[in-house]
Amino acid sequence: MAAAADKNSRSPAPKSAAPAAKAGGKLPLIISAVAVLAAAAAGGGWYWTSRQAAEAEQAAAEASKPKLPAPAQYLALEPPFVVNLHGANGGPQYLQVEIQLMTRDSGALAHLERHAPAIRACLLMLLAQQDAHGIADRAGKERLQAQALAEVRKLMRAETGTPAAEDLLFTSFVTQ
Repeated sequence: MAAAADKNSRSPAPKSAAPAAKAGGKLPLIISAVAVLAAAAAGGGWYWTSRQAAEAEQAAAEASKPKLPAPAQYLALEPPFVVNLHGANGGPQYLQVEIQLMTRDSGALAHLERHAPAIRACLLMLLAQQDAHGIADRAGKERLQAQALAEVRKLMRAETGTPAAEDLLFTSFVTQ
């Protein structure tokens, strides 16, 4: 029986040595797989962060670009305005001025066209109140231009709720 016990005690030893040898053979394979997965995860993380940084850089570049305004649209108020001026020179003096309104909104341009008769009437009243000496120099012309734009905006706010005109331009200005 001792021999049988020896056989029994010897046989478990070789069986457990075989799984230990198999586990020892799989260990480098598992370590290699974990290393490959870690490297893939690190590479994927690097790619994702570099892509996010590139997108953020591109967005910042887009934001820093100056945005061009919409193209200007002009409405010429035809025919030219002709008014008598107040003056102390002893004779009648006249002002002939061509005016164009500028906007960047096609809807506002349609409003300006629709209300052109009211705009003309308002501007005629303003121009007829001018003194020849008051508009003789550049500063006087610029004051008149600002007043005219304010009158147009006031009228358009009353009619449409928006100022509509972005600018008012004198394209011809003759006093006599």
